[in-house]
Amino acid sequence: MRKVLNNKIINIASNFIPMEYPEALQYIYSQLPMFHRIGKAAYKSDLGNTLILDDYFGQPHKKFKTIHVGGTNGKGSTSHMLASILQQAGYRVGLYTSPHLRDFRERIRINGQMIPKDEVSSFVSLHKEFLDRVKPSFFEMSVAMAFDYFARMQVDIAVIEVGLGGRLDSTNIVNPVLSIITNIGWDHTDLLGGTLQKIAAEKAGIIKPNTPVIISQYQAEVAEIFQTKARESRAPIIFADQQVNILEQSIVSNNLQQFKYAKGSLEFSIELDLMGNYQRYNLPGVLKSIEVLNDNGFSIKETDLAEGLKRVQELTGLMGRWQKLSDNPLIYCDTGHNVDGIRLVVEQINRTPHNQLHMVIGAVADKDITGMLSLLPQNAIYYFTQASIPRALNHSELQKQAFTLGLKGDAFPTVAEALTAAKLAAKPNDLIFVGGSTFVVAEVV
Repeated sequence: MRKVLNNKIINIASNFIPMEYPEALQYIYSQLPMFHRIGKAAYKSDLGNTLILDDYFGQPHKKFKTIHVGGTNGKGSTSHMLASILQQAGYRVGLYTSPHLRDFRERIRINGQMIPKDEVSSFVSLHKEFLDRVKPSFFEMSVAMAFDYFARMQVDIAVIEVGLGGRLDSTNIVNPVLSIITNIGWDHTDLLGGTLQKIAAEKAGIIKPNTPVIISQYQAEVAEIFQTKARESRAPIIFADQQVNILEQSIVSNNLQQFKYAKGSLEFSIELDLMGNYQRYNLPGVLKSIEVLNDNGFSIKETDLAEGLKRVQELTGLMGRWQKLSDNPLIYCDTGHNVDGIRLVVEQINRTPHNQLHMVIGAVADKDITGMLSLLPQNAIYYFTQASIPRALNHSELQKQAFTLGLKGDAFPTVAEALTAAKLAAKPNDLIFVGGSTFVVAEVV
């Protein structure tokens, strides 16, 4: 099938003018439902279209090795750290993540470089008739684009981040060399289930037969679910934080922190350019993953590990994880967007020296708004806002809900207006935080 399709593409391409990139991007955004814009209505609860797309493109996911990364929080950071280390070790590394912040092409990278615009426009142009017929979701199509691109560019390995859940996620057709589940928290309960156990069962769906799985954080309430699934799949399972113990965490410079950790009776230290205090929860899974990869035929030296972790942002383009936007006034943003994520953000804020705290906050309507707002500090000045997506909770409604929980501040219809007001109000030694939603952060980075 692939050869026939290739022949057709060659015949068409000889006198075919592809769409320009803006037109192709408009098609992607307007023709196909996007979960990150409209939410639940775009969610597909089966792999039917994904398998049709995979067959059409000649099952590209079988042409390169993969690492599959799922979980509630931390899977993006974990994916980027692993990609950076593998790049540093000399591998040609594909990286598929979601959602993007500024540019659709952030989702699909090879060695940190975003997929070229002409690749995106050619993909849509050459396959538009097929896409119109199958009508895949935005996410289904972007996964197919990534897998096709990685196969044609002959990556050595691709780090694939799960979009939502795991069992029915479009990425879950891969047969990885390693599966990673970062943690389980309260998010997308309307789709994944109303208990941590139900959410964990969906996440456990990425555990594959005879394939090692690393759980970054041992959580007693869901550990048995992973152990049972791993046992049924004959998959070796490792709870990383039971073998890698973070002993100490300290700031080395404005863009580097150091972790001291123990494995058994041995102690080590490593530096990381991701400044979030919460990275201590992700690091054990990353460190254990490198061990497992080396045990399974990869060649990653200690120096590759060290340099890769020091250069994650440079090598992979990661943005929005406790990212400093300005020194004067001091502004940080973070993409934490659920109860567990906000809890860690507040912990980070409390560790950051400041006088008055200014919070530029927006949220999407399908989150646990009350749970998130109840964690926020009451002594801050709030600038309630909304990102420019349909899922965004109206800024006035957010303000109203926040007022009932004792949070005070003005409401602004755009993120830009809210941030401008915060900057005008901030005095020396104050701190401005921007977040609450990935899509709020996307408008300031």
